[in-house]
Amino acid sequence: MSLSNEAEYVLRTVEERGIKFIRLWFTDVLGFLKSIAITTQELPSALAEGMGFDGSAIEGFARIQEADMVARPDPSTFQIIPWRSETQVARIFCDIYDPDGTPFDGDPRHVLKRQLDRAAELGFTFYVGPELEYFYFPNSASTEFLDRGGYFDLTPHDVATDLRKRTVEYLEAMGMPVESAHHEVAPSQHEIDLRYVDALTMADNIMTYRLTVKEAAQEGGVYATFMPKPVAGVDGNGMHTHQSLFEGDRNAFFDPTDEHHLSKVARAYIAGILRHAKEITLVTNQWVNSYKRLVPGYEAPVYICWARRNRSALVRVPVYKPGKEQATRIEFRSPDPACNPYLAFACMLAAGLAGIENEYDLPPEASNNIYEMSEDERRASGIESLPEDLFEAIAVSERSELLRETLGDHVFEYLIRNKREEWDGYKAYVTPYELERYLPLL
Repeated sequence: MSLSNEAEYVLRTVEERGIKFIRLWFTDVLGFLKSIAITTQELPSALAEGMGFDGSAIEGFARIQEADMVARPDPSTFQIIPWRSETQVARIFCDIYDPDGTPFDGDPRHVLKRQLDRAAELGFTFYVGPELEYFYFPNSASTEFLDRGGYFDLTPHDVATDLRKRTVEYLEAMGMPVESAHHEVAPSQHEIDLRYVDALTMADNIMTYRLTVKEAAQEGGVYATFMPKPVAGVDGNGMHTHQSLFEGDRNAFFDPTDEHHLSKVARAYIAGILRHAKEITLVTNQWVNSYKRLVPGYEAPVYICWARRNRSALVRVPVYKPGKEQATRIEFRSPDPACNPYLAFACMLAAGLAGIENEYDLPPEASNNIYEMSEDERRASGIESLPEDLFEAIAVSERSELLRETLGDHVFEYLIRNKREEWDGYKAYVTPYELERYLPLL
């Protein structure tokens, strides 16, 4: 049984550290983390051949006749889990395959890999740095705030201070460098920012991050949630995603001769994001609750435009600092942290690459506060809005060739079907106003 050097390293580490169980992780189409626990005795064969499982009960994996699937561990993702347990446990992310050895087209990790391969063919490596926000509450049934802090506030020593510190320690113990941790805008809202890396590594890191935040919160006797809008009247949870393309060691978004230091590649990439923003919103904001956050007045952008200093814009370009050419990037501000990061990154990249390949023109920068403009003024400036709710997002997405090509038929058709079911379930509990608005359309 021949194993790669990385796989051999995993086996040596497991033996030397006395690890008893290994969790094989993967995600379903909706972005929920799944796990198969195996013993160390099973690890060599799992690394060599994969681990078979029944995918019929996994969201988006089920097929009418074929449910057998294989989870193949990616040894480069091996990490020891640092939080408390009776025995030492490690985790490895997996790619999902059909029994005949072909990648399963419903595997979100595979969807992202396809787009990364497409970028590589054009000479690009895709880097991302998302900012995931979350709330601490007393428990899963309460939205009582644990503090009254605001943005960057140094609150008196409370439970959140220790929880953030413990979470950062856990993340760094698993090889995920942390840039910063701070209080966010809303009471009891927090953010821990991971250092930017390639998109596949970051998608794995986000899945680990979300679980780590929840584990640390549970140890502290509270509950953490990434729900986009858990409390009315305060800011919701966003996942502002900084992104850039590199050609080798060179940032393809930087141009010293441009007045904004944005290259032709960067401008076309932004144009692609803006043109296809409506189509990919079903992926970046996939829940009914997501659209309760995407409303004016709470820092969540809803208007499709770009700017440098204007935080009401959908795409923000951080101001260039001399000597920081490698940091030239764009910030896509609408996604929320309850998305499936593999699919979300795949869609952002696909939209940007479409702009590059088709040489989209970048519209003028939005210099005014878009929230203060009238609807007529926005229309005159060519500024459109993101979908107002899940129903509208479905209607836009199901007509999108870009989305179907990016996700593949299997994931695309499942996602549309699943979101329709979610909307139908939501309709049973909506207000009379909402029924009056949508009933004629259904």
